[in-house]
Amino acid sequence: MEDRNVLDRINELVEEEHRLEREAVGEGLDDAKRERLRAIEVQLDQCWDLMRQRRARREFGQDPDQAQVRGEPTVEGYLQ
Repeated sequence: MEDRNVLDRINELVEEEHRLEREAVGEGLDDAKRERLRAIEVQLDQCWDLMRQRRARREFGQDPDQAQVRGEPTVEGYLQ
Protein backbone atom coordinates (compact mmCIF):
# COMPACT_ATOMS: atom_id res chain seq x y z
CA MET A 1 0.00 0.00 0.00
CA GLU A 2 1.33 3.41 -0.92
CA ASP A 3 0.93 6.60 1.10
CA ARG A 4 -1.19 7.98 -1.74
CA ASN A 5 -3.70 5.13 -1.28
CA VAL A 6 -4.00 5.84 2.43
CA LEU A 7 -4.42 9.57 1.83
CA ASP A 8 -7.04 8.90 -0.86
CA ARG A 9 -8.96 6.74 1.62
CA ILE A 10 -8.70 9.47 4.26
CA ASN A 11 -10.14 11.99 1.81
CA GLU A 12 -13.03 9.67 0.91
CA LEU A 13 -13.86 9.12 4.58
CA VAL A 14 -13.65 12.84 5.38
CA GLU A 15 -16.06 13.65 2.55
CA GLU A 16 -18.55 11.08 3.80
CA GLU A 17 -18.11 12.28 7.39
CA HIS A 18 -18.82 15.88 6.38
CA ARG A 19 -21.87 14.83 4.40
CA LEU A 20 -23.29 12.98 7.40
CA GLU A 21 -22.47 15.86 9.75
CA ARG A 22 -24.30 18.31 7.48
CA GLU A 23 -27.26 15.95 7.36
CA ALA A 24 -27.27 15.71 11.16
CA VAL A 25 -27.67 19.48 11.56
CA GLY A 26 -31.22 19.57 10.22
CA GLU A 27 -33.10 16.41 10.90
CA GLY A 28 -30.55 14.45 12.86
CA LEU A 29 -29.37 10.99 11.93
CA ASP A 30 -31.12 7.66 12.26
CA ASP A 31 -29.40 4.83 14.12
CA ALA A 32 -27.77 3.39 11.00
CA LYS A 33 -26.28 6.73 9.98
CA ARG A 34 -25.07 7.45 13.52
CA GLU A 35 -23.37 4.06 13.54
CA ARG A 36 -21.83 4.76 10.13
CA LEU A 37 -20.50 8.10 11.38
CA ARG A 38 -18.92 6.35 14.36
CA ALA A 39 -17.36 3.73 12.06
CA ILE A 40 -15.95 6.47 9.85
CA GLU A 41 -14.36 8.16 12.87
CA VAL A 42 -12.65 4.90 13.83
CA GLN A 43 -11.49 4.24 10.26
CA LEU A 44 -10.06 7.77 10.05
CA ASP A 45 -8.13 7.22 13.28
CA GLN A 46 -6.81 3.95 11.88
CA CYS A 47 -5.76 5.56 8.60
CA TRP A 48 -3.97 8.43 10.33
CA ASP A 49 -2.25 5.97 12.66
CA LEU A 50 -1.13 3.94 9.64
CA MET A 51 0.27 7.08 8.00
CA ARG A 52 2.19 7.95 11.18
CA GLN A 53 3.60 4.43 11.31
CA ARG A 54 4.65 4.55 7.65
CA ARG A 55 6.34 7.93 8.08
CA ALA A 56 8.15 6.83 11.24
CA ARG A 57 9.35 3.60 9.63
CA ARG A 58 10.62 5.53 6.61
CA GLU A 59 12.35 8.10 8.84
CA PHE A 60 14.24 5.36 10.66
CA GLY A 61 15.23 3.42 7.56
CA GLN A 62 12.63 0.70 7.89
CA ASP A 63 10.20 -0.58 5.28
CA PRO A 64 7.00 1.51 5.46
CA ASP A 65 5.09 -1.36 3.86
CA GLN A 66 5.55 -3.32 7.09
CA ALA A 67 3.24 -0.88 8.91
CA GLN A 68 -0.10 -2.44 9.76
CA VAL A 69 -3.56 -1.16 10.59
CA ARG A 70 -4.08 -1.31 14.33
CA GLY A 71 -7.38 -2.35 15.84
CA GLU A 72 -10.05 -0.04 17.19
CA PRO A 73 -9.15 -0.56 20.87
CA THR A 74 -5.60 0.57 20.16
CA VAL A 75 -6.27 3.65 18.05
CA GLU A 76 -9.22 4.77 20.13
CA GLY A 77 -7.20 4.38 23.32
CA TYR A 78 -4.58 6.98 22.37
CA LEU A 79 -4.55 10.15 24.44
CA GLN A 80 -5.15 13.34 22.48
